Amino acid sequence: DLKNLLRQHQITTVVTALDPRTDPAFVQQLYENLAMRLEFHDLPTFYEKLTGKIPVTNIGHIWFLENLAESEKGLYESLKRAFDIIFASLVILLTLPILPIIALIIKLDNPGPVFFKQLRTGFTGKVFTALKFRSMVVGAEKDGEPQWAQKDDPRVSNFGRFMRKTRIDEVPQLINILRGEMAVVGPRPERPELVRNLQKIIPFYNERHLVKPGLTGWAQINFQYGASAKDAFKKLQYDLFYIKNRSFALDLGVMLKTINIILRGLGR
Repeated sequence: DLKNLLRQHQITTVVTALDPRTDPAFVQQLYENLAMRLEFHDLPTFYEKLTGKIPVTNIGHIWFLENLAESEKGLYESLKRAFDIIFASLVILLTLPILPIIALIIKLDNPGPVFFKQLRTGFTGKVFTALKFRSMVVGAEKDGEPQWAQKDDPRVSNFGRFMRKTRIDEVPQLINILRGEMAVVGPRPERPELVRNLQKIIPFYNERHLVKPGLTGWAQINFQYGASAKDAFKKLQYDLFYIKNRSFALDLGVMLKTINIILRGLGR
């Protein structure tokens, strides 16, 4: 008897893990209690509002059809692309005088290439070559097998640790942004080898490629360290939240929080 239960416990919010559309009797009971001014949520919506994440295990294909209406994002995507080009161009011009100094320090700290190139999976699953300043020692993956980046990774060079905390190592990825392979804000691009494995064990993992990967993102500022498939699952929940709710306001919030992380030296 839902009506008496709601009144007895003075309930104001109802959250259901079941799709109410599959239970007409349940919907009828809620309808009959409209006068109680109930706040009604399905579980994914409630979880999203509470945590800033999407509960991957509680959504299905219908959720994507209902929530990812890309036709409504056309103007936003066009203006975002224009912003990305302007932002990347300005930062490259501002940092141009110090880039030779950074290159020299990298060489002196750990002899080897200045730049690090690695294949990453981008928009719609297209693979591209991501550019970064080399922050790890030469031969960090001696066996050739991809490895997760760890917190306080021993493979990171002394200057590389500083670059990671200040995000200086990411500056060459501005070239990827100018090429249209990345955006300023979006999900982190992962290596194709890791993506292939994660797609097999994490539901809807491939859907994070519905937008361009980013230099920074909602997942990066809320869950900075990803060193396992379990962490990838957690970050996917943030990525789907961003894909659904992406806007100029959300992008600005991500960028400001990223700046705060850099200034406080909390980068990885």
